[in-house]
Parts: sequence; C-alpha cells; structure tokens
Amino acid sequence: MIAAIIVVFVIGYLAIVLEHPLKLDKTVPALIMGALCWALLAIGFHKGLLTVIDSHDHLFSFIAGASGHEAEHGFTNTLLHHLGKTAEILVFLIGAMTIVEIVDLHRGFEILKGAVNTKSKKKLLWIIGALAFILSAIIDNLTATIVLVTLLRKIIPSKTDRIWFASMVIIAANAGGAWSPIGDVTTTMLWIGKRVTTAGLIQWLVIPSLVCFFIPTIIASFMKPFQGEIDVDTSNDELAEKLLSSKLMLYLGLGMIVFVPIFKTITHLPPYLGMMLSLGIVWLVSEYIHPEEDFNDERKHLYSAHVALSRIEMSSILFFLGILMAVAAIESVAIGSDGALRYVARGLDNFIPNQDIVIMLLGVGSAIIDNVPLVAASMGMYEAAVDSKLWHFIAYSAGTGGSMLIIGSAAGVAAMGMEKIDFIWYLKKVTWLAAIGFVAGALVFLGMYEMMG
Repeated sequence: MIAAIIVVFVIGYLAIVLEHPLKLDKTVPALIMGALCWALLAIGFHKGLLTVIDSHDHLFSFIAGASGHEAEHGFTNTLLHHLGKTAEILVFLIGAMTIVEIVDLHRGFEILKGAVNTKSKKKLLWIIGALAFILSAIIDNLTATIVLVTLLRKIIPSKTDRIWFASMVIIAANAGGAWSPIGDVTTTMLWIGKRVTTAGLIQWLVIPSLVCFFIPTIIASFMKPFQGEIDVDTSNDELAEKLLSSKLMLYLGLGMIVFVPIFKTITHLPPYLGMMLSLGIVWLVSEYIHPEEDFNDERKHLYSAHVALSRIEMSSILFFLGILMAVAAIESVAIGSDGALRYVARGLDNFIPNQDIVIMLLGVGSAIIDNVPLVAASMGMYEAAVDSKLWHFIAYSAGTGGSMLIIGSAAGVAAMGMEKIDFIWYLKKVTWLAAIGFVAGALVFLGMYEMMG
C-alpha cells in the first residue's frame, strides 16, 4: 500500500509538471492526488496493512474491537491536524490575495508604479529585486511576490518580458524571506519551535541571503531579456490619478499586512488570525471610502471587496490544498517508529555522513517536495541547541532552495498562478540562475561558520 501511495504521488506530480503539454490545469491532478493518497492510506489502515503516525509520534494500527475505536480516533485526528495546518496556509493566502486585489481595485499600485521612474530593464530588475528582498522579510515572501507581480503588470505590458521579471522576483523574495522569522513558513516553524531566534537568523543569514539574491541578479542583468528599455503603457495613468482612494488603500493594505506579525507577537496566535483581522479592517474601510469625486451607490459595486474576491486565483488555492494534503498523507504513513519522510531523512543522513551535504540536498528537495514537511521532519530528526549551525543552515536551504523550481515555493506557485508561467520554461531559463545563487549563498554561510563559528 505504501508503494501504491508513492505511485499515485509520482503520477500526480508528473501531471503537474507536464501541465502545458497535457493541456490540463495543475489543480486537477493535485486535487485527485491528494484525495487518492488519503483514500489509499485509509484503506490500508482499515485492512491492517498500514500504521499511521501523528504529529506527536503516536502510532495507530487498526484492530477490530475496543482498541479499533482508539485507532480510528487517532487516524481521524491525524487527518484533521493536517487539514488544519493546510487551512492555516490557505486562509492566510486568501486573505493576502484579497487585500492585494482590494488595493488594486482602488488602483493603489499606480502609486508604486509612479515611484519606479525608469524605463531601463536593467535598472528595473534591480529595483524590483531589492523591493522583493526587503518586502519579503517584512511581510513574507508569498505576499511580497503577489504585490510585486501585481506591480509588474502595471509597468510591463508584454507578458514575454514580464515573466522574466516575475521569475527574478521569486529568487529575490525567497532569499529575503530566509533570514526573517516571518519571511517564510519554514523559518516561522523553526522560530516557533524554539530552534532559532530572530537575532540569530539575522546575524548568520543576512549575508548568505544577500549573496543568494545578488549573484543571480548580477548574471541576469547581462542577459538579453534585461537589456534595452520597456515600452511603458501610460493609457491608464490619467484615470488612476482621478481616484481619491489610491494612496490611502495602498498604505492601509500594506500596513495591515505588516500588522500580521505584530499581531502574532502580541497575541501569540497563528498568523492566519492576524490576516483575518487585517482583511476585515481593509474590507471595512473599502465599504465606506469614496474613490471618486462624484461617487454614488450605482458605482459602489465596482470597488467592492466582492469583486476583489472574484479576482483572486482560486485555482492556486485549491492546488495548495491538493499538494499539501498529498504530502501530508505520505508524512502520516509509519515505517517502523518513524513517519515515511523522517525515515527517508534518517536513511539519507546514514548514507551521507556529511551533514552539510545532507542539508543542501534538503534544499534541493524543497524545490521538488513541499519544504514544510521536510523541515518538520528535520526538526524531529535532529537534536541541536537553539541557534546552532544546523538550524540556521536548514532555514537557509529550505527557504532558498525552493527557487530552483517554479512549484518549489509558495512564492513560485503564486507567481505561476498569476502569470501562468510554464514549468518547463522556468526549468530551462531560470533554474540554473536560482541554483547558482543557492550554492553561492550556502558556501558563504559555511565559510562564515568556519571563520566565526
């Protein structure tokens, strides 16, 4: 049964990779894969062929009778736990995307567009990259990518040019998110799990993350797609200036996203609850604000949050649901006393005695399999002090390694959904740049620990 689950996952993953040749939306195989993996796990569990492991390392095997009820309860709780963790990401994503769309309805990003005063593709590459690096550390790499891809839509009318810039945003955003406890879901996990501190992350990861961003951007700045000037579309500029609400909604929208980590720090509640509050406040203001001079009820629906909700990429949300639940199913299969992913991690650690190489391979793996269960497995696999080299290197590798494939990070998936970036195109054109940045940053990190650790 374990083999059957893995086969379903591999076939589903290949269908996602070959989305364009198959002419099939990636959400379809993701949803089918997630459901079938859990279906096979349930059948194997109830037939006594599989043992399930929960997040607390409790093992459950189904045996008919009184103990069967306890095992059934354990299986149900494991499923609900993984659904809850997935839902946290999805609610956060829906909230962030909706706020961005509300700001966009009020043409708030036209303010940022006016701040980017350059037609040079090379200068724009550095401006957008720097914004992605800084914003991702403050609000998180996913939200930063959504904001900047939306901004790129305002600046670059040609999709052929735009997807190059969007791809470089992914690399910059993932690099920027790696050194901040709120910049990436994996660093947040390590932070909440008391493996790293904010000061420790900044001290050891800022320089490697900057290298991971700078090297690919320097190389890209000499490539043909970033030479010459942009044909800027100014047809909507005059219309944008007429909106009274543009500046307020931009500052409010970004401010409320920045408020989410503050809310978490004050309340110690998960980030999605802060995003719910932020979305509610932005929605509330959007209901009563007057975007135009002669604003009336007949035009109110044009700026409604309901319109913003209709514009968010729901297929990307469902894609996350499918892929995360499929990985969770594999994580929940017990092999001996370990989950399947932790079992693989232990085997890898035994096969390759150099721990640094293992962690770099974890970074490569995070581009293929979601980095959340990989980091969760590493947290259960290793015993090390707070702010040790191990945890910092895991934070760097898991955070930046996902840039090597378009579906290897939340930022990549968001950009893929918004711009319909082809998986194979990214693999051919951008993967090598991301890989160079990843390796360069890793070498700098190891060098720093050699000299200062």
